[in-house]
Amino acid sequence: MREHVFVSGTPTAGEATILHADLDAFYASVEQRDDPRLRGRPVIVGGGGVVLAASYEAKAFGVRTAMGGGAARGLCPRAVFVRPRMEAYSAASKAVFAVFEDTTPLVEGLSIDEAFLDVGGLRRIAGPPVDIARRLRREVADRVGLPITVGVARTKFLAKVASGVAKPDGLLVVPPEAELDFLHPLPVRRLWGVGKVTAAKLGARGITTVGDVAALPEAALVAMLGPGSGHHLHALAHNRDPRPVVVGRRRRSIGAQRALGRSPHRPGAVDEALVGLVDRVTRRMRAAGRVGRTVMLRLRFDDFSRATRSHTLDRATAHTPTILATARDLLGGAGTLIRQQGISLVGISVANLADDRAVQLALPFGRASGEALDAALDAVRERFGTGAVTRAVHLGRDPGLSVPMLPD
Repeated sequence: MREHVFVSGTPTAGEATILHADLDAFYASVEQRDDPRLRGRPVIVGGGGVVLAASYEAKAFGVRTAMGGGAARGLCPRAVFVRPRMEAYSAASKAVFAVFEDTTPLVEGLSIDEAFLDVGGLRRIAGPPVDIARRLRREVADRVGLPITVGVARTKFLAKVASGVAKPDGLLVVPPEAELDFLHPLPVRRLWGVGKVTAAKLGARGITTVGDVAALPEAALVAMLGPGSGHHLHALAHNRDPRPVVVGRRRRSIGAQRALGRSPHRPGAVDEALVGLVDRVTRRMRAAGRVGRTVMLRLRFDDFSRATRSHTLDRATAHTPTILATARDLLGGAGTLIRQQGISLVGISVANLADDRAVQLALPFGRASGEALDAALDAVRERFGTGAVTRAVHLGRDPGLSVPMLPD
């Protein structure tokens, strides 16, 4: 375990009371925990010919998430490949979140392996934030058997950056007086929203660190990147992030994705994957009592480039055939790109969500009966398992992995 408190700077108002807790190489760490023979060895968790997770021993060889299995084996021939066990990861996540909730009532889950915690009101009963963070890491190790990294800072943005810098199995505290001294030397990719394209734009102008961004006038960033990104990055470069830790926030979209691998796909394979994803997403929507209007298709190609297509419906719905028809139209519109570039991942999500009770009364009869059929099929699956009712196109075929996630 590594601990570091960044020291320097000038006084700043406030206190570092936000924790960002992030499990290290989550799937791979669970496998190493459950099989002592894997500890200290490079472990790759894979499904469908794609790397889902890699231990830090494998990452040292250049193995990364979403990489093809063949490429990963070429980089790390001695790696142990393990089939994913989603139920084990889901159980581990629940156990870790129990530790979070025992630490503070203010927990905002980001995914199954990371969360923000606000410990600002606990000093009298639990001590300063750094002591709480130490206990949190110790509890996760003792009760769940997994390594976890924690960043502590005054804002959510900086706490997440701190945990990223402290990985793996570390603790890093950034006190308010040291914020900019810590943040500004970091590479510009540490800013939320800076991907390869934005980093290339900035790098072409000699802007490579967060401090370089902070030194630019806000108007210059807006002119360079547009108003949304320009204002956003200027604020983050000065650590302006007023967002509080929010408990129980509902999802703004519900989605799922499936890695297809980079090998050639038989005709119809992408459509079969899409059908399964839409079934999965719409079941989740109905279970959560949600309907949505905007259907979004996400594609990743063999060269790791990405494309997104979306369509907004006239009426919010969780009706499987309606959303599937829209998703298929979007997929058809991307057919040329797929043929030219190949495809390694397909994802679908539904956004512009609303409470379904506000919509049901307005449904026309045909749609209402369709919703009733969906509900009947959901009840069968709930009682007898998700495989009890399936589409003919999926008979005898691998339905793909159902990745564990936070409740909808």
